[in-house]
Amino acid sequence: MIPGGGQPNMQQLLQQAQKMQQDLAAAQEELARTPVEGSAGGGLVKATVTGAGELQALVIDPKAVDPEDTETLADLVLAAVRDANAAAQQLQQQKLGPLAQGLGGGSGIPGLPF
Repeated sequence: MIPGGGQPNMQQLLQQAQKMQQDLAAAQEELARTPVEGSAGGGLVKATVTGAGELQALVIDPKAVDPEDTETLADLVLAAVRDANAAAQQLQQQKLGPLAQGLGGGSGIPGLPF
C-alpha cells in the first residue's frame, strides 16, 4: 500500500513486476553460461555442468578405468554429475533466491503470484 492510505499506482506496480521479470531472465541467462564443476573419486572423474544443470563436459582420469570393474567407473561418473548438479542448484539459489523472494507476493497485486 501507498503511505497515507492511497491506492497503489497500477502503472508503478506493473513497472516493478516487469523489472523483476527482466532481472529474473537476466539471472537465468547468466546461469546458463556459468560452468560449475563436480568431482568424485578424489578427482578421478570430473563433470562440468552449467548453472542451469546442463552437462557440458566429463573428464575421466585413465586411473579410474578398469575393464574388469566398469560398475565403479559408472558410480564415479554418476557421483561427479550429481556433485556438479548440487553445485549448480546452490548457484541457482544464490542467483535466483533473492529474485524469487521479490516475486513471492511482494507486488501487492491481488491474484498475481508475484
